Amino acid sequence: MNDRAVELLEQYEIEVTRTRKGRGAIVCDTDQGCLILKEYTGNAEKIDIQNRLLRGISEKGMIQTEQIVPARDGSLLVRDSDGIGYVLKTWLEGRECNIYDHSECSLAVCLLAQLHQCMELPADTPGLPAPFSPAKEYEKHNRELKRVRKYLKQKGQKSWFEISLLNAFDFFWEQAQAVTEEWKEYDNQTEATAGSEGNGVTFCHGDYQYHNILKGNNGWFLVNFEKCLPDNPVRDLYLLMRKLLEKGNWSVSLGSELLAAYEKESPLSAMSRIDLYYRLAYPEKFWKIVNFYYNSGKAWIPGRNQEKLEKLIAQEKEKQHFLDEVFRNVSHMRSKE
Repeated sequence: MNDRAVELLEQYEIEVTRTRKGRGAIVCDTDQGCLILKEYTGNAEKIDIQNRLLRGISEKGMIQTEQIVPARDGSLLVRDSDGIGYVLKTWLEGRECNIYDHSECSLAVCLLAQLHQCMELPADTPGLPAPFSPAKEYEKHNRELKRVRKYLKQKGQKSWFEISLLNAFDFFWEQAQAVTEEWKEYDNQTEATAGSEGNGVTFCHGDYQYHNILKGNNGWFLVNFEKCLPDNPVRDLYLLMRKLLEKGNWSVSLGSELLAAYEKESPLSAMSRIDLYYRLAYPEKFWKIVNFYYNSGKAWIPGRNQEKLEKLIAQEKEKQHFLDEVFRNVSHMRSKE
């Protein structure tokens, strides 16, 4: 953020009393309350979709979320002299959701279920993106894994991390292929690939994690909807659960508690539960480690990479136990669909 970005505030019908730097943004105290100016890399169609969703959530009045503040000319996106886009949004000074407090984690899941009841747009809304396909995403990840596996096998002198990664590769590579092939068998039947029911298209937050769940004096406030997209709502539930379960060593009791909290507000259909199972079963954390390694400089590999890999391998038994215990009836449900 720079002085040119601050000058963009002159394009808004607001009176700014103070500005300060936030995380990759400028926090502004104004006559309309606390606002935040952030760089925006998406296009005009995407921000229009985001604005429609946020307005719809606000109209429902169930939960508090950020809202986009339009400029004087009504535009949602303003640009500096270099063509870099910025968006001004409402903001709440507060703390992030405490991931070590189970009651707050359950509350975050309840908020998510309530959010999903407001995240729908008419099917004829202009500029709607295509529904997300988990199967296509898995296939893309698998191609990347295959490429890195080949690279590691052909590489001469290897670091300790590369040796460890190669030793673990076949197990997770086979797991990734198995989950992908099994998911594809049901791809045409799932709600995730349908992306809509009736005249509405269901959206997800796209990045629902504790960093974007804030607690202030007036309650909870959800932010950063830039990654919203049409998909089965379990996408958000999966992301939050995976993050929390990795930190909780794939606790069966925690996972069951989170699922129960969500379903208390919004029961999952049989196919959505299957969808959630496959998203959790796919070794995405391993893919993330591999992807970060392959696309970063390899002259020096951070020790943190080795720690993440060792933790992933150490937790695999607990993860499989969690999936077996919490989703033991998935096969039965699939046979009934």
